[in-house]
Amino acid sequence: MSRFIRQEQLDFDDVMIVPKPSTIESRKDANIIRPYTFKWSGKTIEGNPGMASNMDSTGTFEMAKVLQQHKMFCALSKHYSAEEIVAFLRQNKETFGNNDYIFVSTGLRKDDFDKLKSIMDTGLCNNICLDAPNGYITGFVQHLNRLRTLYPKSIIMAGNVVTPEKTDEIIRQGADIVKVGIGSGQACKTRVVAGVGRPQLSAIIDCADAARDQQGMICSDGGVQKPADYVKAIAGYADFVMMGGYLAGCSEAGGKLVKRLVPCNDGCDSHGDPVFKEKLFKLFYGMSSQFAQDKHYNGMNKYRASEGLVTLVPFTGPVEDRLQELEGGLRSAMTYTDSRTIKQFQDNADFFQVRRQVARVSGARDKE
Repeated sequence: MSRFIRQEQLDFDDVMIVPKPSTIESRKDANIIRPYTFKWSGKTIEGNPGMASNMDSTGTFEMAKVLQQHKMFCALSKHYSAEEIVAFLRQNKETFGNNDYIFVSTGLRKDDFDKLKSIMDTGLCNNICLDAPNGYITGFVQHLNRLRTLYPKSIIMAGNVVTPEKTDEIIRQGADIVKVGIGSGQACKTRVVAGVGRPQLSAIIDCADAARDQQGMICSDGGVQKPADYVKAIAGYADFVMMGGYLAGCSEAGGKLVKRLVPCNDGCDSHGDPVFKEKLFKLFYGMSSQFAQDKHYNGMNKYRASEGLVTLVPFTGPVEDRLQELEGGLRSAMTYTDSRTIKQFQDNADFFQVRRQVARVSGARDKE
């Protein structure tokens, strides 16, 4: 008989943050930069919790250049060539002074490892993202342990998992940061194809507890559709919040820009005919999609199914606009909870469990 875990599982839309009496008069008094000291590498970096996902669409050089100006992080797509990554890291170090906010991504394949070694041997970057959709396989932990042995001073982020037991093990085996999230991304179909996953907020809270017990950290990966989701992830003790779909419509994202005719909100013209307008979109696809497998691996093996979506997301302009929304939302939540630092915010934040979050004016529509 199947075993049921009866504890209620919560996602971002299932909760709201409880406001509390506050002595903070202005959002500008909330400090959204925090120190990160990493267990295994021993390095300390002053940073902002935001991180661009290592998907093709968002783990771009252009994205990294902007995010690091906010002390946010970017996990580069592993599908850049070693030569392209080294050239970027060299130029970025000359321009920015360091590559502290850049993660070089790698998988479990031998060619992934060989490429990573050629990049790490340059000494240009000290941060590694070991990325696998299933962090529960034996080979994942073995590969992580090998990386920690070869790169004892590197900051290593590894995942993905959604349970505290595996979070504990991955940190003990050499990860500074555990990437948490299965099936929560906007372009992921794992939950509807494989039936595997966990609501993101519950995964964050449980895995963060386990990570802190081991002096490690977690990175919430997936599920951010609006600034409040980003804020709630941090309130749940996520040290970093990785975003794909939320950034995929930006100018700096890697997806192709596409024009489409869409119906106007105003409906029909005087003759009763529908009115359309031209709107810009960007291509966004999951890395386990048929599209990505065809692009990078000469097709999908017959023994597996596509677990990623291919879709168009609205073009949202410069990523600076998105970052301002994230930072502004976090500062606002900190003022509502009398929190001058992120650590205080995480200690002060409590959640209401809710059924409905937003009340709409009757008949009102968002503007195009």
